[in-house]
Amino acid sequence: MFKPRKTESAPDWLDDDGIKLYTISATGQPVDTSAYYPRLAEVKALKAVDWPETPAFAIFHDGAGMKYLVLCWWGNDNELFTSVSVHTGEEWVEDPARFSFCLWDLEVIWFERNAFVETLYSGAPDIRWYRASRLIQES
Repeated sequence: MFKPRKTESAPDWLDDDGIKLYTISATGQPVDTSAYYPRLAEVKALKAVDWPETPAFAIFHDGAGMKYLVLCWWGNDNELFTSVSVHTGEEWVEDPARFSFCLWDLEVIWFERNAFVETLYSGAPDIRWYRASRLIQES
């Protein structure tokens, strides 16, 4: 049965390259982000992306059974690319045939779609405005 999950972010939650960060927690407890940063660095290093110049966001999702790292970035004018890594208990795995983002991640992705349109894909593009725009849930 669906139950909302705690989703958090703040305008200053950025990695060193300006990637916006979100957390989602199945338990309602704060997410320990330290487990996610090394994997985020690994995934970014594997992708041929100019991260400081690319609008992007990451979700650190403590799921009910595993940890999910969802990294998304905009490219080719208006396409959203995604990478999903799952910590299986032993290691991080990126396998699109086995793992993807889930319905709780879609709320963030939908917000990010709208933020991209508003701040970068209509009128005067402003990546700083994009990076400051966040889905903030009321407690």
